[in-house]
Amino acid sequence: MTDNNREQRLAQAFVALSDTLVDDFDILDFLTTLTERAAELLDVSAAGVILADQRGGWRPTAASSEDARLLELFVTQTHEGPCQDCIRDAVPVVSSDLAGENTRWPAFTEAAMAGGFRAAAAVPLRLRHEVVGALTLLNTEPVGVDEASIQLGQALADVATVGLLHHRAVRHSELLSEQLQATLHHRVVIEQAKGVLGEHGKLTMKQGFELLRGYARAKDLHLSDVARGIAEGTLDPAALLAHSGARAAD
Repeated sequence: MTDNNREQRLAQAFVALSDTLVDDFDILDFLTTLTERAAELLDVSAAGVILADQRGGWRPTAASSEDARLLELFVTQTHEGPCQDCIRDAVPVVSSDLAGENTRWPAFTEAAMAGGFRAAAAVPLRLRHEVVGALTLLNTEPVGVDEASIQLGQALADVATVGLLHHRAVRHSELLSEQLQATLHHRVVIEQAKGVLGEHGKLTMKQGFELLRGYARAKDLHLSDVARGIAEGTLDPAALLAHSGARAAD
């Protein structure tokens, strides 16, 4: 990617993230966009986000790939890895070669390398002293994220945090923890919908998610609403599959 190209994509990324700062926006789509842009702009293999829940725990919320999503789930279960450390200390954490991290993060290292990842870094989603989550960056090669990219990753994470806190400010009657808990519940519904679509259309989990997201955007609906319709049976999976076929034909 040339410098001009990268600068243009960087500008587009900040515009895309800033455009979500409206009265009502889809947090899951917003955070998925964050992971996709981070993976692209920081030249890493994948990215994921975990957020705080209302019980003081941390839950996987969005990822740029299925492997990254599964690793984030494992991280929240084992309570170790760069994202857990960066949340605890509210600073970026970097490992350029996970093969040497068996003592520091034994369970995370084993799971990450089993998933094909050899390097990892994380930056906190924070505003001043409030940390609401972390953005994890993953590489399939033992190549660390350099300081310039960490700074850019932190800038993207900061924009995401402003978006989440702005959402709280717009909806005065709700606490941030309640909003994030609802997002985490929507994540479960999305997983159920991906399973339904996979069964009906013989799709992978990634293809199922892309179908849900594409349909929601085309119909100007919330991703979580479309997923709920599929999971609860009020929206026919055939409608999404037909829509996907029509777009492919175009």
